[in-house]
Amino acid sequence: MFEKLKDVQLRYEDITRELASPDIASDPDRLKKLMKEQSDLTPLVDKYTEYVKNQKDMSDALSMMDGETDPEMKEMLRDEFQKAKEKDAKLSEELRILLIPKDPDDDRNVIFEIRAGAGGDEAALFAAEIYRMYIHYAERKGWKSETLDFEESGIGGMKYVNFMIRGTGAYARLKYEGGVHRVQRVPATESAGRIHTSTITVAVMPEVSDDIQIDIPPEDVRIDITRASGNGGQGVNTTDSAVRLTHIPTGIVIYSQTERSQLQNKNKAWALLRSKLYDLEKQKRHDEEADLRRSMVGTGDRSEKIRTYNFPQGRVTDHRIKLTLYNLDDVMNGDLDEVIDPLITADQEAKLLKMNQQEM
Repeated sequence: MFEKLKDVQLRYEDITRELASPDIASDPDRLKKLMKEQSDLTPLVDKYTEYVKNQKDMSDALSMMDGETDPEMKEMLRDEFQKAKEKDAKLSEELRILLIPKDPDDDRNVIFEIRAGAGGDEAALFAAEIYRMYIHYAERKGWKSETLDFEESGIGGMKYVNFMIRGTGAYARLKYEGGVHRVQRVPATESAGRIHTSTITVAVMPEVSDDIQIDIPPEDVRIDITRASGNGGQGVNTTDSAVRLTHIPTGIVIYSQTERSQLQNKNKAWALLRSKLYDLEKQKRHDEEADLRRSMVGTGDRSEKIRTYNFPQGRVTDHRIKLTLYNLDDVMNGDLDEVIDPLITADQEAKLLKMNQQEM
């Protein structure tokens, strides 16, 4: 089942030898590439080494048991064999998970776009709370966050907010957050005490670095320079520094105004446009696996209702995997691992199922 892992182990040994060579220091690009490849292979090679050792332990116990005449010693060997057999099943499953093709975007930073949907002011308030939830989660993980653009509502909510989270593995954990988030509660403005339902949409995109080629012909983008408006940062109304990019083929509009400098706003706008176009292409690829993804963790479509936050009951429900937790306060304060970990597990199960079907 794991025959090809022998080649992986040999490749790992070749990398290790090359990294130990004094000549590698003269080629920084090669050094960086090899260190990244070694880092990616290490968990797989370590697990395979453990698997091979356990296979030997199991074989040794079985052969010794066949030639043993002492009943007590034979029982001890039988016990060792059984333990190794149970461990073999566990290691085999762990290896299969490690063999799942890695999403090349998993190590990238994340760009979020949160927009208030149905519910007016209450939806805008909820958008601001979900924004803070992700910021708190980033802080718990030791990641950095940066607000790219936003528009506030009059009562402290957010009509929309774009922000980036920077950190190793950020996209790997947060990519499941895209979709419609629904809140059920009594709004502060509701005098009759009735529970209202409001929604927001969350888009999650990997940051597109310079190593990814995104072809954007200049004639496809209209650039407008305007004076910033609203609460976008200190001194935003003093100069014509806001930048609006309109991607004509798709109709995507990017507006950036949080920086004093027109150049900085333009750079942010272009970075967001590149990520959005890359995300569109990624969504097309996901559509090919839509049936399988829908059954496990949803399609990733932004119109899909993925989660409900019920404040009267203190309940969070993720509809894709039928997960219900009664720790809403913790979740809103950024304790998201109890929600995200089961989503990762479900996604792995879907991919393992696909691998098994391909092997049949």
